Amino acid sequence: MRKPVLVAVAHGSADPRASATIAELAAVAREREQGLDLRTAFLGHAPPSLPQVLGTIEADREVIVLPLLLTAAYHSKADIPRLLARTPRTRGPQVSYGATLGPHPLLLDALERRLAEALLISGPISGPISGPGTDPARTAVVLAAAGSSDPEANATIARMAAQWQARTGWFAVRPAYASAAGPTPAAAVTGLLRDGAPRVVVATYLLAPGLFADRIRHAALAAGAAAVSPALGACAEVADVMLDRFAQAGTTRRTAA
Repeated sequence: MRKPVLVAVAHGSADPRASATIAELAAVAREREQGLDLRTAFLGHAPPSLPQVLGTIEADREVIVLPLLLTAAYHSKADIPRLLARTPRTRGPQVSYGATLGPHPLLLDALERRLAEALLISGPISGPISGPGTDPARTAVVLAAAGSSDPEANATIARMAAQWQARTGWFAVRPAYASAAGPTPAAAVTGLLRDGAPRVVVATYLLAPGLFADRIRHAALAAGAAAVSPALGACAEVADVMLDRFAQAGTTRRTAA
């Protein structure tokens, strides 16, 4: 019996770096699970769309749709379910719907990986997170997410910040949002420096590069951040989260509405 097809649905961006990053992430996931039938789709700004991808799958194949989103908000709660509800049931695959990537413990590992890489290249002021050049107790972190009009999505980021500080012992970890909520990453950097943080770095909690990642980087550096990590991108931890969500959805078989 063939495994279900995994259809991973990303937000999409007009920036070609974003779709290239999703393709790279899919390649990493395929390397980590042999025989995985993984196809990618986008909610907008780039092809193919979710309906287009579903239309290419054989009628007898089971499909699990996963939102490549870091928090559960409007896109995962409304947009994707609405698209799935329009999928014809008389012809076409049986579709189940999985959970968003975040929150997940491995995403903190991914954030630490990207932040360590940023610190290594930011100059003598910085070093790797676990190395001799960095004292976590003297380093504050801004956890910079996209932001949402959904309060629960923003609260998820705040909980992640608290968990990260507890596990690592940073001077502080504060959430920030590139849109729809406050504080902004620049305001969070300014606030931490004002509160006595010897150094502030910014961890970018976005899946792919694009407008928001660029906005976070430029504003945070202008506000005095010592380093800004890139988007999580195609790292092994994110691929493993995707595969974990795929396995969970295959166990629960939550049929799309």
